[in-house]
Amino acid sequence: MKQPLFLLLGVALLLAGCANPALRQAEDLGRSNQWPAALRVLDDALVKDPTDPQLRAAQVRAREQASARLILQIEALRGAGRWDEASALLSQLALADSRHPRLAALTTEVERSRRQDAQLASGRAALKDGKLERAEAVAREILAESPQHPGARLLASQVAQARPLEAAVGELGPAFQKPVTLEFREAPLRQVFEALSRSSGVNFVFDKDVRADARVTVFLRNVTMDEAMRVILGTQQLDRKLLNETSVLIFPNTAAKQREHQELITRTLYLTNADVKQVQAMVRTIAKVRDIHIDERLNLLIVRDTPEVLRLVEKLIASVDLPEPEVMLEVEVMELATDRVDELGLKWPEQASLGISDAAGNIPPAVFVGGKNPINFRASIANPVVVATLRGTAGNSNILANPKIRVRNRDKAKVHIGQKLPVFTTTTNFTGSTSVAASVSYLDIGLKLDVEPTIQLDNDVVIKVGLEVSNLIRQVTGPGGTTAYEIGTRNTSTVLRLADGETQVLAGLINDEDRKAATGIPGLSSIPVLGRLFGTTTDTRNKTEVVLLITPRVVRNLAVPDASLTRLASGTDASPGAFSSLLRREAKVGVAPSSGGAAAAPGPQAQPVAATAEALLKLDVTPQIPAGGTVSVALKNESGLQIKGELEYDASRLTPAQPLQGAAPGRYPVELAPRGDRVVAFRALPPAAGQVLNIGVSALSASGLNGESAPVRLEGSGLLTVEAVK
Repeated sequence: MKQPLFLLLGVALLLAGCANPALRQAEDLGRSNQWPAALRVLDDALVKDPTDPQLRAAQVRAREQASARLILQIEALRGAGRWDEASALLSQLALADSRHPRLAALTTEVERSRRQDAQLASGRAALKDGKLERAEAVAREILAESPQHPGARLLASQVAQARPLEAAVGELGPAFQKPVTLEFREAPLRQVFEALSRSSGVNFVFDKDVRADARVTVFLRNVTMDEAMRVILGTQQLDRKLLNETSVLIFPNTAAKQREHQELITRTLYLTNADVKQVQAMVRTIAKVRDIHIDERLNLLIVRDTPEVLRLVEKLIASVDLPEPEVMLEVEVMELATDRVDELGLKWPEQASLGISDAAGNIPPAVFVGGKNPINFRASIANPVVVATLRGTAGNSNILANPKIRVRNRDKAKVHIGQKLPVFTTTTNFTGSTSVAASVSYLDIGLKLDVEPTIQLDNDVVIKVGLEVSNLIRQVTGPGGTTAYEIGTRNTSTVLRLADGETQVLAGLINDEDRKAATGIPGLSSIPVLGRLFGTTTDTRNKTEVVLLITPRVVRNLAVPDASLTRLASGTDASPGAFSSLLRREAKVGVAPSSGGAAAAPGPQAQPVAATAEALLKLDVTPQIPAGGTVSVALKNESGLQIKGELEYDASRLTPAQPLQGAAPGRYPVELAPRGDRVVAFRALPPAAGQVLNIGVSALSASGLNGESAPVRLEGSGLLTVEAVK
């Protein structure tokens, strides 16, 4: 016996010694999560020995582990915006597994995210400089590729808040924003546009069908070039087409000319959450688009119309393409059942016999009356004569079901906990030869729960609840041997409104059964108290109650867009999404002509200078920070002017979290766009511990779109306290 054992040990040691050492080295590297290094070791080993199956299997496992680890790192770097490192890891992933299914998608996403970050930076710079149209265009371009991009959605919200609701949505150059004053009475149309061209430097090109001799009466003061042009075009049934930042084509506003001059854009819009059919109906009804096509397979919408209509369509889709709310329903169902049976008394025999017994002593059912042996005539009674019954049973049962259901808003969820009872149905055919066909159907018994939640915006949940608890009472045999069942059932349905995390108890589904049965000698067994000596009394008490506890927990509610994004300038009924014809508040209409009804060409010398109100800048500083902590300085521009200034601080006690190149110590330049805000962070240095510091704002100046200046009023305090070192 020892010799075979030693032989087996020797073979095992020989096989272990013959294993490739690269396997052990790769295993050690894998235990320390160095899967790329382990993969390189195995690749080198396979080059030397490509037929080793163990190396091949280990290589596959190492490649999967290395790829999974690289993908996790790439996702983390992409979320942090570290594109160079993510690209380097993508190169490693390509070397580790060039056929990985996510390699191409991740490469596209990283490049797209890098490009979108650069676009977002340019959009924020445009918003800072007051170029709202450019910033909005950047946000639209990013959202067209990534509808849920948080930075682009924030930029779109900031643009909407910084611009009035009635503002124009066109890409207009600075020449269209120059203020002009027009005082014309029955002047030719060509003369009015010549005056506009001289005052603003904008070139006008007229379609051949435009009546240049049409008469125009217009009195406008302190309006922009764009507003004046839109008013004139609207009153003369004309339309325009922007050729570039300083050139405009004027043509009649007729259907034929619109088709000839208006340039259309085709845009493909991918929907993330909304149903494409419902969006199609909404776009047709509100935006009145020319051409629209949907693809239900990809959940996309293709729209062809003017740029103004497409902007309106994009904003409409952004307001409805939101993720569905979801709720987690924690349900607990208990069935509390108790049963008790008491049986007490004396059981007497139910019959006695008197007759002639046979040779064995039994009394036969029929005998011959004329017998000659009267000694066999005797009486008999069951043995034992009396049986005392002293029995009592009791039982408790608690059936618990505790499902957790996650369901979308307004969707139904069902839970069935129980069993299916087979019910056989037979069909007999008596034509010709008799044949019997049987079929089986199943009957559900147990616990059935149906819920349909509706999540409100205030995190309340309205729940339709349907509960049914059934149990098998007994089996019934029908004609022809068919089987049926007697089922006991209790059900309830209700509608609840519960707050997030609130628990509601539904109880009272009680089945109370109390039965009493008595057997014994007639008459004597019914005597009070003493009757138990002449019979047996059985008391049965069964009680069952069903209790339902339901708790909703909102997983995700509807992310309602900002109010500024849900109010859209929609143009007119004839031209959805067109430019608004409303004027600024400072504009005046109906000013009398300056000289006897003669036409006065607008010019810089004739333009009144509007009084510029002061700008308001609000300052908010973190009042107290720990030693070595960070203080946040929030600046908010409450005016429509651009504000510039410098933050003054003690450079020996505070240092900017993001230093600016070229900034002098103790000074931090800031610039705020109209209605814009900014937060600057400073870190407290060790000498600031236990000190009271002040951050001030100096060198404040405000300027408008046309270079006008205004005084700046500062509100808020820059005092802060740095706690002492503990």
